[in-house]
Amino acid sequence: MFESFYGFTHTPFSRDIPTDELYMSSTLEDILGRLKYAAERQWFAVVTGDCGTGKTTTIRRFSEALEQSKFKILYLSDSKLTPRHFYKGMLEQLGCEAKFYRGDAKRQLHREIELMRGIHSLSPVVVVDEAHLLDREMLEEVRFLLNFKMDAQSPMALILVGQSELWERLNLQAYAAIRQRIDLQCKLHHYDRAEIGAYIERHLAYAVAGQQSIFSDKAVDEIYRFSGGAPRLVNKLCTHCLMYGAQNRQRIIDDHMVERVIQGECS
Repeated sequence: MFESFYGFTHTPFSRDIPTDELYMSSTLEDILGRLKYAAERQWFAVVTGDCGTGKTTTIRRFSEALEQSKFKILYLSDSKLTPRHFYKGMLEQLGCEAKFYRGDAKRQLHREIELMRGIHSLSPVVVVDEAHLLDREMLEEVRFLLNFKMDAQSPMALILVGQSELWERLNLQAYAAIRQRIDLQCKLHHYDRAEIGAYIERHLAYAVAGQQSIFSDKAVDEIYRFSGGAPRLVNKLCTHCLMYGAQNRQRIIDDHMVERVIQGECS
């Protein structure tokens, strides 16, 4: 409804914005570069961040940036993921019906990966999202999964993505064997005030070319204060503010309007 009022040709702050149109902070650019290197080297990486800091969006951008002629992305996101369902999910994405027993399915996956690497010259990149929800058994399976030809080579790049508590768990002594195998650890941080301002402007620029600033500086201050620098909350609040602004025929959204929206829609 607010798109026509503000003259938008696209909807800003939506979840389906093309990855090349998203705001790129210097920290995110660094993380994407490190993940690309991890994919090339077939490393074991862990990406963590607080709720709403853009973990899944980061992985989407990373995946779409990889050359499809060189890499095969295998993605799983399941809070109830078990070793058997892990192998089943991987094999289904490779067009195979998984063997029933875990050991058989594991060997089957290794064979398919060897064929992928040897015949198709594709490097597998396995991404497990919501990894902070994995139980002890599944995390232990990660360690066994990476055992390949007596540790002479890694069968795949493996990226675990989860909330900050994932890294806290992996730092426990009980998970030392897994932690020692991690080649790369990346942490997504909350944006600072300047980054939030740039983030909002980038999304508005995607919505309409040459768009003047809609949110006043004080409005951005309030958005930053409410969101704590988490992109998901910024998206939610900005969307509600644009709806409120359109309903009240306000071209510029100020801090008082943001405060009213927070109290009425987001509290």
